[in-house]
Amino acid sequence: MRKLWGPHSRFACLIVIAVFILDQASKVWVLFGLDLIGREQIHLLPFFDLVMVWNRGISYGLLEQQGDLGRWLLTVFMLVASALLWLWVARAGTRLLAASLALIIGGALGNALDRVIYGAVADFARLFWGDVSWYVFNLADAAIVAGVALLLYDSLFGDHGETRNR
Repeated sequence: MRKLWGPHSRFACLIVIAVFILDQASKVWVLFGLDLIGREQIHLLPFFDLVMVWNRGISYGLLEQQGDLGRWLLTVFMLVASALLWLWVARAGTRLLAASLALIIGGALGNALDRVIYGAVADFARLFWGDVSWYVFNLADAAIVAGVALLLYDSLFGDHGETRNR
């Protein structure tokens, strides 16, 4: 059990659960509360719209899968990756590292559940400025990006118990 649970695992577990619940709640609200599936888009701010996109691939639509085999392979990949990241959480020496990994895991699990329920990931948030438009994403994607950014920050500037040259 020690290999699956470490000093920051409880903290990370709370983050995973929070990200997962917030992601799924936002998708239910957009899909069924706002009925975004039946609408072209909802303009909210001069730089933000809600627009429905079903992502059958991974980030930016890479590795797009049309059939059930690809859908289930991506789902299994996300679950295996989440389990491996959890093993890293169990050995995390800092809360920052644990939080970074937890954000990624929570996002991956949220998107994996979409694949199981809908057959694709529900993306709906579109940021743009004038004619420049970023990809359409969801809360799980935002959590994954934030987790990766924090991992990079931790690897460059985190306290790893080493004496740094001054």
